[in-house]
Amino acid sequence: MDLTSYVDNLRHQLAVAAEASGEDARVLAERLTAPLDSAIRLTLLDALSAAADEITRDLAPGSVDLRLRGGNPGFVVTPPPAEEDAEAEAEPEPPEPQAPQEGDDGAMTRINLRLPEHLKAQIEAAANRDGLSANAWLVRAASAALEPGRRTTRRAARGGQHYTGWVR
Repeated sequence: MDLTSYVDNLRHQLAVAAEASGEDARVLAERLTAPLDSAIRLTLLDALSAAADEITRDLAPGSVDLRLRGGNPGFVVTPPPAEEDAEAEAEPEPPEPQAPQEGDDGAMTRINLRLPEHLKAQIEAAANRDGLSANAWLVRAASAALEPGRRTTRRAARGGQHYTGWVR
């Protein structure tokens, strides 16, 4: 959304109002409009933000967010979930780790990982069995390992002894 037309319209209306008061008022209005440009834009952004907040309160659990991109405001609308989704949320099932889809717009980062050759071959074989790329398989495995409630095992330091289990 470009605010320039709104700022220009306000500038024009100020000039028309000053015109009625004579030449001195018109000159003063022209000198004041340039410094007021940023204040007018900020006031319009405040009004848009307040409107987005009010719409969000009425739309809950959906939302409307005001975001600036290149100095221009834009709205991001998140609709409320459909009633089918609400029923599905009532009886949640444990989520299965999902592999990222190609072209996913989520933030991604690159990491270099050094693996023994035999482990790399096993990962590629497991990924092929699951119909995934090795990268997607590794992301799924890392996500599953970081899930809350999953037990992790620790190995003893080299040379040390480590016992687990029950003794009678």
